Amino acid sequence: MKEIAYFEDPVKGQPLKLALFKIEEIEPPPFQRDISESLKKHLEMSIEKLGFLTPIVVVPKGGKYYVVDGRHRLEAMRDLGAKEILAVVVDESLYHYILEFNTEKPPNVKDKSKQAYRLFMDFLKESPDLLEEELFTYFKEPMLITFGFTIEEYDPRFPASFYESFLEKIDQFLRLPLPSAAEERRNRAKALLELNQVVNEKYAEFGWENALLKGEIVRKAVQRAYGMRVRTIEEEFYSALERVKDACNNLTLEDFGGLSE
Repeated sequence: MKEIAYFEDPVKGQPLKLALFKIEEIEPPPFQRDISESLKKHLEMSIEKLGFLTPIVVVPKGGKYYVVDGRHRLEAMRDLGAKEILAVVVDESLYHYILEFNTEKPPNVKDKSKQAYRLFMDFLKESPDLLEEELFTYFKEPMLITFGFTIEEYDPRFPASFYESFLEKIDQFLRLPLPSAAEERRNRAKALLELNQVVNEKYAEFGWENALLKGEIVRKAVQRAYGMRVRTIEEEFYSALERVKDACNNLTLEDFGGLSE
C-alpha cells in the first residue's frame, strides 16, 4: 500500500486516507454479495473508455484490507489486468456496515438477504454472546435475516420479493444470543417455506403459467387475512403465517376477478 493523502470527510469529519494498493492486497469480506457478471463487464468497458475515476472503499481488519464498496470495480480491474487500484481507507469500525454501501448496483431483496445472512454468520463466529437485537444498526430489516436463512440454507430460488411487504410487518429483531437466534431464524425460514408451498399449490390449482402471479396470490392472501390496506400486523410471527396460509387455501379465481392467462 502506498499512502497518497489524508483528509476528513465533509459530513462527519472522520479521518480518511487515499492510498494506492496492489490488486492482490485487497480481499472481499466473507459477507460480500455475489458478483454480477453483466455489471462487471459493463464496468470493464467503462474503465477502458474513461479510465478508473472512482476509488473503491476498503477497511483494514486483522492485518488485511477488505473492500466494502466497489467489489465489482475491483474485479473489473483484475480482469483488465491492472496491477494497482486506488482506494479510500476508512476506519475498521465500518467493517460490518456493508449493507449501507453497495453504490454500484442497488441490490434487490434477494441480494440483500444473502448478504444479511453472511453478515449474521460473521457476527455469530466472532461474537456469539451478542444478542441479535444489538445488531440492529448493521441490518436494515430483520426480515432480511429470515430471508437470508431461507435462501442460503434451504431454497436458493425462494422468491423473497413476493413476501417482503408481508414479512416487514411481522418480523422483529430477536432478544436472543446469536446461536439461539440462528436456530429461531431457521425455524422461521421453514415456516415461510411451508407458506410458499401452499402458494405454489394454489398457483398449480389455478393452472397459471406466469410465475409472477404467485406474488399476486401472496398479496391477495394477506388482504383476505388482514384487510385491503393493512399497515401494521400485531400478530405473532407464526400465527400471522398460519392465518395467511389459511387465507391462501381459501382463495378462488373469483378473488382475482376471474383472471386467466
